[in-house]
Amino acid sequence: MKLILVLTFAILNTVNLMATAQYPDKLIYKGKEYALHSNPLEDYFDKYPDKRPKGGMMSSALWRGYVASFEFIDSQLYVKDIQIEVMDSSSKELYKTKWKTVMKEVFPGDERIKTDWVTGILVIPYGKLVNYVHMGYGSTYEKYILLEIDKGDLKKEKKYNYKKYELFKDRQFEAFRKTEEYQKLKTDLKKDGSTDEFVDSFLRSYITSYTTKILED
Repeated sequence: MKLILVLTFAILNTVNLMATAQYPDKLIYKGKEYALHSNPLEDYFDKYPDKRPKGGMMSSALWRGYVASFEFIDSQLYVKDIQIEVMDSSSKELYKTKWKTVMKEVFPGDERIKTDWVTGILVIPYGKLVNYVHMGYGSTYEKYILLEIDKGDLKKEKKYNYKKYELFKDRQFEAFRKTEEYQKLKTDLKKDGSTDEFVDSFLRSYITSYTTKILED
């Protein structure tokens, strides 16, 4: 997740290169499949970079190079599949691509992969698209589900419409500003000359990626 956030911060702070909406990961939650505005495997690949899928096509719409799907089993989050986009050599069409599973390459020998490395907030947008933003997961949707995860276990669920979700991010950011982690992170992000206002705006927008708990009752 750190890699994607660093790229996003750099792009926003310079020019609009690769400013493209991303292919989302997927989550089956309460029997329904949703697109995720979170990438639960990124922390795993930060820790084990040699495990990151190789050979897939990377683009401005898929910085991480794969699409993963997840599901809850007894309130525990599991990896269901990992796919990469590759050229379809069997097709007669020029530049035809297909999706290839690489689950066994990433987790050889394991049948059920609990995401015990995941501690944080998963963001599920759903409903109508309210405002499209051609950048990462910047678009706004009608409704949101937030899931607080602790070592792969579901601890809390919150539901918001898009207006209340924006208010939640304000409150979450204000709570985050009182922490030592915020001060350290802000210092690191300002090393390239970014202003206080820009850094705070970025952190507020991506606050669910920088906080591991829902900081409101």
